[in-house]
Amino acid sequence: MHIVLISTPIGYLGSGKGGGVEITLNSLVTGLVAKGHTLDVVAPKNSKLLEASKKVKLHFVEGKEQKSWQHQDYYSLVSISDNSLLPRMIEKAISIGKKADIILNLSYDWLPIWMTLNINIPIAHIISMGSESFVINNLISNVYSKYPNNFAFHSKIQASDYSFIENPIIIGNGFKLRNYIFQNSKNGPLGWVGRVAPEKGLEDAAYVANALGEKLNVWGIVQDESYALKIEKMFSPGVLEWKGFLETDKLQKELGTCRALLNTPKWNEAYGNVVVEALACGVPVVAYKRGGPGEIIEHGKTGYLTKPDDKESLLSYVKVINKIDRKSCREWVENNASSNIFASKVESWLNTVIKENQSQNLL
Repeated sequence: MHIVLISTPIGYLGSGKGGGVEITLNSLVTGLVAKGHTLDVVAPKNSKLLEASKKVKLHFVEGKEQKSWQHQDYYSLVSISDNSLLPRMIEKAISIGKKADIILNLSYDWLPIWMTLNINIPIAHIISMGSESFVINNLISNVYSKYPNNFAFHSKIQASDYSFIENPIIIGNGFKLRNYIFQNSKNGPLGWVGRVAPEKGLEDAAYVANALGEKLNVWGIVQDESYALKIEKMFSPGVLEWKGFLETDKLQKELGTCRALLNTPKWNEAYGNVVVEALACGVPVVAYKRGGPGEIIEHGKTGYLTKPDDKESLLSYVKVINKIDRKSCREWVENNASSNIFASKVESWLNTVIKENQSQNLL
């Protein structure tokens, strides 16, 4: 296939602003190229891909970054500025898509989904969030009624946010395993990875570290400075060890030294990329049973799941984390979340979308 991928307009690839979408896109590029497909990637200026191949071309677009729906009110109106990245990325994708088989959209936003009903090129959408917008939710419902196969989700829990989806297409996610080194470090520090923003619940992980008299290594871009400062003031000086945002190669080397990753979201994560990244390094995870991590972690085998917001249970499981065989963590990723497994699922799904579109056009 010749596939055009639309990246997120929230930030350039490599900035960390796009969160899990950046990992998803890079994994797809790796897996789909390995299967012989040709890819054009439309992304904001300064973006970088982890995979270098003659079968991949990166197209830069300039403009104003779009605000994430994750940080807007559920009933906010659609807002697109005059010089916005979003329509410019869509225009570029459509221009290239005229000679391609399909457009694959990774942006959770109104415009690319609306375009599905207004051009002849098939557009498939990997939905990266739960229902975060009333207007987008309604639009997905409308498009789904005509093109039920054009939407795929990372987890069953995420898909359940969209009650009108009868038989959701679940594709999980994938990771280039050679980028993650297994480390058998049972006596290392505690770690936390993610965008530093209220919905990620960093304060609960800090509570555990503080109760144990330890430091918590925190990796990720600080999206909300006031929130980060508030957490610092809640605990003893030095509890939070700010490590900043690191690209995969550097992150996995440091993350792999941890004896456990704490995952404390206050919202339903669509999947939980950092959870899988930790497991790939052999690091067991203690997490709230909320969103995708609830489907990823095998309780008692690759980590532990607690009731959402139960900090005391989080603490108790951290105390027994060394009962987990770190090799089991790596094996789960090898069997369930490699870039090859992920690409195979996406490949099969996209073929279905293309065939359905061809049938619709013949009517």
